[in-house]
Amino acid sequence: MNVDEVKALASAIREEVAKAITGQRDTVDLMLTALFAGGHILLEGPPGTAKTMTARCFAQALGVAYGRIQFTPDLMPGDIVGANIYNFQTGQFTLTRGPIFCDLLLADEINRTPPKTQAALLEAMQEHAVTFDGTTHSLGKNFMVVATQNPIEHQGVYPLPEAQLDRFLFKHRVSYPDAQEERAIIIHHGGGSASHNIEQYGIKAQTDRKTLEAALATVGAVTLVDDVVGDDIVAA
Repeated sequence: MNVDEVKALASAIREEVAKAITGQRDTVDLMLTALFAGGHILLEGPPGTAKTMTARCFAQALGVAYGRIQFTPDLMPGDIVGANIYNFQTGQFTLTRGPIFCDLLLADEINRTPPKTQAALLEAMQEHAVTFDGTTHSLGKNFMVVATQNPIEHQGVYPLPEAQLDRFLFKHRVSYPDAQEERAIIIHHGGGSASHNIEQYGIKAQTDRKTLEAALATVGAVTLVDDVVGDDIVAA
């Protein structure tokens, strides 16, 4: 796969997401950037800004194994990574994998759970692996987290620790649509209520694990010249 094919793949993913999401072009672009850079992204915004819906459509367009965790105040680390559960019939422990065992994980409302539970994601985001009961279990090498959170001034939220924030390549603030986008939303949905069932939008997978790995390898092979590193990246 060459660079032009990667660009075409990114455009195809944007078009599929746009079948359900009006606007949010910058959000999708940053999600694509995080994907190709091997990073994670945190979406922050008030309720009703399609953060979760955008992430779900993005996963659908990618066609990869998708997992979702709804973070709540009573969520435990074992609910994320899984556990070894004793089977009384066999007398042995059985590994029960948590929803984190996927290619793209949606961590929905991540700041509604205490820091102890948030920390369960640290190893996974950094090492692409999780450890429990003294055993390390590998995740996919292209494992990606798309997390959403409400602004800190909302009630019932816990600020993310610095170590957790450092695991994200981007923190993107999602705002309400402007007047033009609101008009486009009304036209798009015919004045009816927008459905949260993404199946009805006909979003088709534009890639698979093998194709995605080829695209990531192409991006990883891009060489930055010294002038670009010195003048643009460092200045930014």
